[in-house]
Amino acid sequence: MAQTLPSIVSGEGGLTRYLEEVRRFPMLQPEEEYMLAKRYREHDDTDAAHRLVTSHLRLVAKIAMGYRGYGLPIGEVISEGNVGLMQAVKKFEPERGFRLATYAMWWIKASIQEYILRSWSLVKMGTTANQKRLFFNLRKVKGKIQALEEGDLKPEQITEIATRLNVSEEEVISMNRRLSGDASLNAPIRATEGESGEWQDWLVDEHESQEDMLVEQDELESRRSMLDEAMGVLNDRERRIFEARRLSEDPLTLEELSGEFEISRERVRQIEVRAFEKVQEAVQATARQRAASTRSAQMEHAAG
Repeated sequence: MAQTLPSIVSGEGGLTRYLEEVRRFPMLQPEEEYMLAKRYREHDDTDAAHRLVTSHLRLVAKIAMGYRGYGLPIGEVISEGNVGLMQAVKKFEPERGFRLATYAMWWIKASIQEYILRSWSLVKMGTTANQKRLFFNLRKVKGKIQALEEGDLKPEQITEIATRLNVSEEEVISMNRRLSGDASLNAPIRATEGESGEWQDWLVDEHESQEDMLVEQDELESRRSMLDEAMGVLNDRERRIFEARRLSEDPLTLEELSGEFEISRERVRQIEVRAFEKVQEAVQATARQRAASTRSAQMEHAAG
């Protein structure tokens, strides 16, 4: 397990090279996978563990690409997914009769989701219904109108997207810049051994598909419910300041809240920071509990 995995260098070229490299690792036949897992579990064979991990790196990349809409570097998302994969290999029990990919998928997703929560995309993405719709649909609409270039949108593209999604042109510009750091799945990839195509063509999911992505609204509601539940850790003053500063469509200033509570602006700022930390910790704890519950349910289903 300690052997080095392919590294992801930042930038489009680095990700392209990484995807090319992980594609070279052969997929395992069921019998081979079973024997490798037995060798690692019974004899702590690190070479066997390394082969189990590397043969599933494409699966991690496939899953990670489903989380590109959160404004985080895709290389870091993949790296977090790889951590989840290694944890899955450590805990995998081949005698249960199901494939490693089926089991590992839940560890990979849990690791990525925890990373997203640590980065606090819940707050950064915006809180109004229009902002949420824009957050989840910007890339889709850009694809429909052929706005595939990197960087800022053209004025006519901004206008069309704003009209389609019923948001302001300023919101379109801001969200596009916020999410512009990720590489496109439709970007061309360098040919290897006579092959060429796009990134998405190289990310074949080899296991039986249980991966149909959750409907966008379902995921949004799940994330929002975690935030609402986590805010229960705040007292009335903390909650008022946190909502007014972090969740409001038109945030109040420190000066306005200072007058409302008759305390200094610095004290308001301190309460805001502490409230943010408390909510963040509570969200992460909820995410871990839900991920553990999901893994447990999946294992019971697979075993039964």
